[in-house]
Amino acid sequence: MNEQAVFVLALVIFAWAVLSARLARADVSGPAAFVAAGVLFALGPLDDVELARENIKVLAELTLAVVLFSDASRVEARRLRSELSWPVRLLGIGFPLTVLAGFLAALALLDLPWELAALLAAIVAPTDAALSASLIADGRVPLRVRQSLNVESGLNDGLATPVVVFFLAASTSLLGGAEGAELGEALVDALVELALGVAVGGAVGWVGGWLLELGVRRGWSRSASHRLGRVALALVAYLGALLAGGNGFVAAFTAGIAFALVPDDGDDAELPEIVGELLSLTVWFVFGAVLLLPSVEHLGAGVVVYAVASLTVVRMVPVALALLGGGADRGTVLFLGWFGPRGLASVVFALLTAESLPLTDPAVETVVDAVAVTVLGSVVAHGVSAKPLTDRFARSGAGGEPPDARAEPRPRLRPFDPRRT
Repeated sequence: MNEQAVFVLALVIFAWAVLSARLARADVSGPAAFVAAGVLFALGPLDDVELARENIKVLAELTLAVVLFSDASRVEARRLRSELSWPVRLLGIGFPLTVLAGFLAALALLDLPWELAALLAAIVAPTDAALSASLIADGRVPLRVRQSLNVESGLNDGLATPVVVFFLAASTSLLGGAEGAELGEALVDALVELALGVAVGGAVGWVGGWLLELGVRRGWSRSASHRLGRVALALVAYLGALLAGGNGFVAAFTAGIAFALVPDDGDDAELPEIVGELLSLTVWFVFGAVLLLPSVEHLGAGVVVYAVASLTVVRMVPVALALLGGGADRGTVLFLGWFGPRGLASVVFALLTAESLPLTDPAVETVVDAVAVTVLGSVVAHGVSAKPLTDRFARSGAGGEPPDARAEPRPRLRPFDPRRT
């Protein structure tokens, strides 16, 4: 971005810092505010200012790397130990079924080759904790329900990453006229990159976490530098994997998991949260300024129907199937199924798709449009429905805890990812 764009973005960030609590009381989330700001920027007197595609790509990649690391590093094994069933079902059964359902819906509703249909399904499958942060922190909702949404949103970005990378490679081969043998080579390359990403990320996260902890115990490290080290670890894992020929996103996620396994006596990671939130809000601004308006301008009925389906049946049916026999009542299943908002990961994957594939191809344009409309629909629908549906759910007695138990004070449950806005 050039100076004018950065200046406008800085003003918007400052305004959000001043007014965020007041806007939150009006059910205006950070993503919604920054998307709107991006749209106004694109429509305003500076609409001739271009956001360089290469800068967008770098911003998107670094943001996703930090977010993936933060998501994984916030997994609290002690909190999950007694309530693993629902998160495991949502991630191990619900997520693959959601990708499959999204793939079938894309084939049925959009004129896409199977590679791009699968890419679209993988892009819009992961959920975003930022858009449901208010209900995750609401003590009236049973802890098990909030925790399940929190864990699912925190970890499914990492599960989606290798799937998106593979189908992006497959789509690149398709649009480049590759033969089946070349597609097979793309699959082998993707698997090798995945393995290298896991290896590099695991080593960086474990060794780095151990060294940071050693620095704290020996008095070598101060609080500020300890926090800075967490941010640096995410980037070391991401860039180190790229230099080794591996998948940087998988490495960042794996590093976060390995880091979480190291006992940590350091202070809370305030700096990684701030960096992650700043990058995330910037991406939301870019989404509104770059992706959204072109997608809305030439909107097709198939894209709208796909977006609606993606936010409803494509999400809710797999969740219901995943929770069969898991002890969740009907109200809880509906609540968990509806609150699967699409957000930052989908936006970042869409930006990477727009950078990696030719937007002049109608099929690629359809994929980006479908992602943009789905995310916009999620920002609006989940933002508007969060408070009334949470109130209704809390009054219903669903979720496995009696109303009087829910009313008891509970510690705030902090979402895994730094996109709390």
